[in-house]
Amino acid sequence: MTEMTATERGVGLADQSADAETVLAWFRRMRENAPVSHDSEAGVWHVFRHADVERILADPGTFSSDFSSLMASQEDVARFIKGNLLRKDPPQHRKLRTLVSKVFTPGMVAQLAPRIEVITDELLDAKAGAEQMELVSDLAYPLPVIVIAELLGIPVEDRPMFGRWADSLVAPESQTSFIPNAERTQAMAVVMREMNAYCLEHIRHRRARPQDDLASRLVAAEVDGQRLDDEEIIGFVGLLLLAGHITTTALLGNVVLCLDEHPDAAAALRADTGGLPGAIEEVLRFRTPLAPSMRRTTRDVQVGEHTVPAGQIVLAWLASANRDERQFSEPDRFDIRRTPNAHLSFGHGIHFCLGAPLARLEVRIAVQKMLTRWSGMSIGEGVEHHDARGIVGAKRLPLHLRWA
Repeated sequence: MTEMTATERGVGLADQSADAETVLAWFRRMRENAPVSHDSEAGVWHVFRHADVERILADPGTFSSDFSSLMASQEDVARFIKGNLLRKDPPQHRKLRTLVSKVFTPGMVAQLAPRIEVITDELLDAKAGAEQMELVSDLAYPLPVIVIAELLGIPVEDRPMFGRWADSLVAPESQTSFIPNAERTQAMAVVMREMNAYCLEHIRHRRARPQDDLASRLVAAEVDGQRLDDEEIIGFVGLLLLAGHITTTALLGNVVLCLDEHPDAAAALRADTGGLPGAIEEVLRFRTPLAPSMRRTTRDVQVGEHTVPAGQIVLAWLASANRDERQFSEPDRFDIRRTPNAHLSFGHGIHFCLGAPLARLEVRIAVQKMLTRWSGMSIGEGVEHHDARGIVGAKRLPLHLRWA
């Protein structure tokens, strides 16, 4: 068994924080020297190479997403995760995904484009003529929260609650606490209880009086006589709020950071915004919004040169896989025309992110409008980043604006 040395654990999970460059250097060392490593101090196995990470994500029978057995028995948590696709294995996952996919379709997402444009314009109009803005609080954070709340039929006055819940469930101190434990479960349960109660009431209202929104469609969804119950809908709503909000916020900020660092790419996109979809895919690879994906082994399994025993936590590092020299030519070069671009930022296999089309659409519209409105933008002082072992992105991103 390859144990992590003190040097290798230098940016391990016990550290208070780690910036992106430090974490990327760690990934580079580990891919080369210890691509599959056991960290007995943290109680996890780390996997760093693209081929190994992809294989883990593609094999839910061996690498389970269900961590309920490791979490303290807590009714509020159980209710919250009952419909969470990310934390379900087949056959429960298949039932949930089939029903949710019936109504949350790429076609439905595409129809949101005009409304997303209006919301983006309203947020940017609030800064019309200003020489500065703080991208996260002024645009990247509120945009996905408003879109998801409107999509679900949540009243305008209740939107701040959704943002508060998202902040609480992805608190800074939890970003490197990957392993479920009783203390963390208890802390999360307090927030989940409030969120569960609100969502349950909203769903029951939609059962009684359906509207033209996603919550009503989820209530009505039926496949082969099967329907979602109220608690399963709560789980999907929670997943949509958290995953949709976090990923989109981080991705939008990461696009701006990448374009600031690579002015030639910014100039090319300003001249032809038709290149934005490819550029967004490269940002997803280059600055992977969610660095790890966590699994639990159901049996002894060979990964690389090592046998990982059953019942072990495995951290499959998406952000490392996306910089793997074995998969990508010049992986540390930012190339908006990179083809192919087999990044794993939205996962792989049965858990491929259901909200990927929405995140891509929101970010494409927002960046296109920024490039059209402003003749230039540059990063100001006071940028604050998340811990790069969890969320890769900015918590605070001041911008200096030059108007077209």
